[in-house]
Amino acid sequence: MNFFDFHKTIVQSSADSLKKLAVFNPLTIHKKGTRVKALFALALVCVLWGTTWIASKEGVRHMPALQLAGIRQLLAGIIYVTFFIIKGASLPKGKEWIPVLILSFLNFIMSNGLSTWGVKYISAGLGSIMGAIFPLWLVVIGLFVSKEKIPVKAIVGLLLGFAGVCIIFYDHLHDFLNADFRFGIILSLIATWTWAFATLYTKKQAASFNPYFSLGLQMVIAGFSLFVFTNITGNAVPVAAIPWQSWAAIAYLIIFGSLIAFICYLYALQNLPTEQASIYAYINPIVAVLCGWLIFSEKITIYITVGGLVTLLGVYLVNKAFKAGVPPPEQPETEGI
Repeated sequence: MNFFDFHKTIVQSSADSLKKLAVFNPLTIHKKGTRVKALFALALVCVLWGTTWIASKEGVRHMPALQLAGIRQLLAGIIYVTFFIIKGASLPKGKEWIPVLILSFLNFIMSNGLSTWGVKYISAGLGSIMGAIFPLWLVVIGLFVSKEKIPVKAIVGLLLGFAGVCIIFYDHLHDFLNADFRFGIILSLIATWTWAFATLYTKKQAASFNPYFSLGLQMVIAGFSLFVFTNITGNAVPVAAIPWQSWAAIAYLIIFGSLIAFICYLYALQNLPTEQASIYAYINPIVAVLCGWLIFSEKITIYITVGGLVTLLGVYLVNKAFKAGVPPPEQPETEGI
């Protein structure tokens, strides 16, 4: 497989996979969608997924980060799994468990767990920008699996993306003297790498059973694993001692982040062109930065503003370069989620 084929396959993987998930939507909404409703749903996604960084930041101020991530995942996963068990869905069989276990580790234990841990030491806005660069890692990974040249626009986007990160970090050079800040950056970087590898693996190992059920199982496995790990290692507080602020953050992350926003995204994806629906990825960091400024008084400097915009422009160019070579996606189904 040459590089162009490799990347154009990956660029569409997330959106195409999620579009297929809509037929398994637990809400089973079958009314015809409209553009206005879809745009409203997309706007909710842009705001809600942007504010999840703020909720995570607030939650980890009062309890261990991995414990918070574990409880969130476990409770959200139980909601999904319970629904499908009631509906009579069957559990994965034999080798079907392998991708579930691997993705539970990559998506939830590593990516979600470490990104949640990271915002304990860095700002929510910086964490969201770090999370947005994962498409750049797909390009870097692609360089090692193909001998083909990549499009010029993709090269420009890659360079812009990392240049934007450098601009942001220029404003934080003195912070690197702080061990906690360095640790937070490392955690966030690892989280983006594991998300990139999870994206590649998801495309390679298409689920042969209900993917919503798979997501729920991944959450339950990861959440239970983190819950046990944090308690064994002593990095947990008694459940009864968790303050209301953290419980409120967990509730927000489950209801608005794991459930409502995801369902809204599927609705938007079905009723809007894929490229238009994907703009949430560029707006989420902006929402997170603004909310971090309003709620936590996180500084918005010229370096963060310019660097963040340059980074997002780079990510956009990378996606645009390869989408240009991909046949126009099929129009979304007329039935909503």
